[in-house]
Amino acid sequence: MAEVTYYTQEGLDKLKQELQYLKTEGRANIAKAIAEARDKGDLSENAEYDAAKEAQGLHEAKIAKLEGVLASARLIDESNLDTSKVLALSYVKIKNKKNNAVMTYQLVSETEADLKAGKISVKSPIAQGLLGKSVGEVAQVEAPAGVMEFEILEISR
Repeated sequence: MAEVTYYTQEGLDKLKQELQYLKTEGRANIAKAIAEARDKGDLSENAEYDAAKEAQGLHEAKIAKLEGVLASARLIDESNLDTSKVLALSYVKIKNKKNNAVMTYQLVSETEADLKAGKISVKSPIAQGLLGKSVGEVAQVEAPAGVMEFEILEISR
């Protein structure tokens, strides 16, 4: 069985939208490419046809994978979450003890993670070090460059 993954409403809607696109427009585009390749003659020596059929297989595999992800996806009701500790979907303002840089991240599922948008995966080393901690605590995170220390300044939803 697939691992249960928790999502925000925004993340879940994005997954559903992508699946819908793949099932409709994506499939139509691949069918069109196969038809065009088929029209070019002998299928036994048609590399374009083979490539289109392979693309179709990869496309269907992507659809199946996304359906599996959605089947194990769970929506988190943010209104019921405890803000005294860092949990999934928490917004956490942290300070790097070494260089005093202050950053704010939201801890999200792996598929929603986007560092540019300030969203890090709950499975990332930084998030793993922050989970369960409270404001004022210092999280020690094992990184390739050594142990990093982050002070938790604020937790919100």
